[in-house]
Formats: sequence, structure tokens, C-alpha cells
Amino acid sequence: MLPHWDDLRLFLAVARAETLSAAAKDVRKDAATLGRRVARLERDLDVVLFRKSPQGYALTEAGAQLLDRAEAAEQAMRAATDGITGAGRVEADAGLSGQIRIGAPDGCANYILPQVCTALGQAHPNLDIQIVALPRVFNLSRREADLAIGVSAPTAGQLTVQRITDYRLHFAAGAHYLADAPPLDTLADLHAHRVVGYIPDMIFDRELDYLADAGVARVALASNSVAVQLNLLRQGAGVGVVHDFALPLAPGLRRVLEVQLSLSRSFFLIRHQSDTRDTRLNQFAELLVQGVRAEVARLEGSL
Repeated sequence: MLPHWDDLRLFLAVARAETLSAAAKDVRKDAATLGRRVARLERDLDVVLFRKSPQGYALTEAGAQLLDRAEAAEQAMRAATDGITGAGRVEADAGLSGQIRIGAPDGCANYILPQVCTALGQAHPNLDIQIVALPRVFNLSRREADLAIGVSAPTAGQLTVQRITDYRLHFAAGAHYLADAPPLDTLADLHAHRVVGYIPDMIFDRELDYLADAGVARVALASNSVAVQLNLLRQGAGVGVVHDFALPLAPGLRRVLEVQLSLSRSFFLIRHQSDTRDTRLNQFAELLVQGVRAEVARLEGSL
């Protein structure tokens, strides 16, 4: 028996949320009803879709296969709906509409995306843009976001990856901190300074382990947030690695040890493979890439 779309929609909610209670909130049904619908779908298909435990619902191999097909069906439904309900709006205002959610590491989300998304919102007044800033990798299969920006290119999953732009990082500190601090002429001098950086066991991507390149073993003041690290430095907490594009937005900080340590990293646009057939998301992705490239160049060029 072929499943109905509504059953697939509920299956997707459980697969992405991994618990009945969380999925029930997303689809506005009670958890017991949702559990019965999932059980009915399993009976209709004569397969076990989830391994159920006190920790939640984990996909079986059959469930993972259905997830791919359900997401393809979801994309087809979305494209069909956009074609019917969105055509008139696009023709009327020659712009994008609807809601799009971007996942990004908080450095990009705090210092790049506000400017880029403000401009996109002004150019497309019927478009609702959501920025989710989280210091971790986004799961696009669970639809935590429509697209994501990452600091490394994933190699697993049904994803498409596009390099957006390179960006640079340097050590920086507050002028008032440096006025009273010990000399800071070489990397070895860092041992006499308080170092600000990531919490070591919460670094979610090896590309963020900046201090390893400088041989720094101790982080005196740490946070999993780039914005918190930047504000610690602005308060005179010590010395830390800062994105060059953030420095114009952080008065009072200046680069140090520029010759001794200059890091380069990249931003990547990551999308679910099935979304490459979505004209609206394709248009938005192109505009987003152009905007991020231009804003990084502008901010770094202003130093």
C-alpha cells in the first residue's frame, strides 16, 4: 500500500525531531496520536521504520531509505505549491517570497549575515529570512535549516557544497590591555598573556582550532561563542584570535603578531541535494553567496 502524503509528513517530523514529543509540537498533534500514525505507517508498509528507546526514535535502514523518498516527495509538493501560489506574487513584485532559514556559525551569523540579509530583505519585501546562529554543524536532513554556511566541506550525506569565499584571522587585543601588558613580539610571548579562545572540548570543527597553530596549550578565558570571545577581548581579558571581518565592528581592538600568525579559512554553502531543484532556493542561494563574498571583502578591505 502506498502511503498518503500526510503520513509521510508526520514520518518526516518524527525522523527529524527524533522524539514524538518534539515532533508533535512541530505538526501540532499530540504525541499519542503521532505514535499511532507512525505505527499505522509501519503496518501499511510492513517494515520497521524506527528503533524506539527511552532516548527517542532512531531510523532503521528501512526508515533511512524512506526518509530519502519522503524528502523528495516533500520537495515536489513544495515546488508544486510554489508554482501555483507563488507565481502571481513573483510576477507582481519581481522578488522572492516566503520563509527561508539559514544556519550559520556564530561568527558569520553575527558579523556578516546581518548586513547581507538586511539588504536581501529590502530588495525582497515579501521574503522572511531567519538566521539560526549555533556553534555546531547543522543537520539539513532534519530540516533544521533550508541551507547552511559551514567552515568545512562535509563529505557525507546527500548534500551539495559550494565554496563561498576565504577569510582571514589574526591575533587581536584591546589597546587598553596592551598598554599595561607584557611585551608581545613573538608567539613565545603569549605564555605571559591571558589567552581567550574556544572551550577546547567544544570545538565542533577542526578548522576552528586556531590556537593549535600557535602552540597555545592553556586558554584562560574560553567560550563556545565567537561573539562572547570578542566581547571578552573588548573588556581587556587578554589576547585571542579574531576574524578580520569582525574587527571593523569591534572598536578598540587591534591586530597583533600579524607576521607571526595569519590564518586563512573558508565559508561553504551547504544544501540538501534535493533542494537544487527548487528555483526559489536556487535564486536565494545565489544572492546569499554574492552578498557574503562582497561583505567579507568590504570588511577586510576596510582594515
